[in-house]
Order: sequence, then C-alpha cells, then structure tokens
Amino acid sequence: MSGIRRRELITLFGGAASWPFVARAEQSARPVIGLMHATIQANDEYVAAFKDGLGQTGYVDGRNVTIEFRSAEGQYDRLPAIAAEFVRRQVNVIAAGI
Repeated sequence: MSGIRRRELITLFGGAASWPFVARAEQSARPVIGLMHATIQANDEYVAAFKDGLGQTGYVDGRNVTIEFRSAEGQYDRLPAIAAEFVRRQVNVIAAGI
C-alpha cells in the first residue's frame, strides 16, 4: 500500500473512529485505543501514520486520548489473546493492522 493511500485510509479511519469518543466522553476523562498489529516490521511506520490520522481529527496521544500498542511479532496465533486483553481492559476502540 502506498504512503498516500495508507494516509488516506488512516485519516478516514481516524474520522470514523472518533464517534465512540464523543459517546463515552462522560464515562472517561481520556479514551483508550487498543492498537494491535500482527507483524513487527512496519510497526513504527504504522503507528506514526495512525497517530497522524488521529491528530488530523484532533486526537493526540497523551493529551486527549491514550493509545496502547501491542504486537503479535509475526505470531498470528497471538492476535486473539491481544484482542481479548483489550476487551477485558474495556478499551474504547480496538484498531488492528496486519
């Protein structure tokens, strides 16, 4: 996926992901996004693009949203456990990349 297409996707996702934050604003001072990724190779680029997309919609990690990142480090069978952890912790949004 090209850099521009990825940014467009992340920006689109960031806009779509913002609506749960409004609905839960009274429940939590700072919403939490559980961000999971299957591989470790593209993590830095992926996280940077994700944060950039959220930033374009007004959400900044550490200021008005918390992003918790988990990597399966290429072990795809770990993904269900990571998702289950986020569900147990009751994060506001779970985002996933491969």
